[in-house]
Amino acid sequence: MNELMQAVEQEFKLNRELTKFNPGDTISVHYKISEGNKERIQIYRGVVIQIKGSGISKTFTVRKMSGNVGVERIFPFESPAIEKVEVNKYGKVRRARIFYLRQLTGKKARIKEKRY
Repeated sequence: MNELMQAVEQEFKLNRELTKFNPGDTISVHYKISEGNKERIQIYRGVVIQIKGSGISKTFTVRKMSGNVGVERIFPFESPAIEKVEVNKYGKVRRARIFYLRQLTGKKARIKEKRY
């Protein structure tokens, strides 16, 4: 079964590298949207709250605030609809999954920035 999964992953591998990012980083995902016969690129900017899976099924979840409502979106790493990913800020967090951000509002929901 494991060999079968590896064979499928090798067949569908897109062979492109996204920018390296971690949970806590603020990123902008340039996502291609097709409406009818037209295509446009929409930018989704938010904080990465988790990276999950491995291989072709690896995904990352981005959370942004739209007004007073938190909106989360899950993107597959191997999606052909993703044009590019830009890292806006490198965050300093001590967990791999920062779901505690969902309960925080205002200044408490800020993430410290990593200094280089």
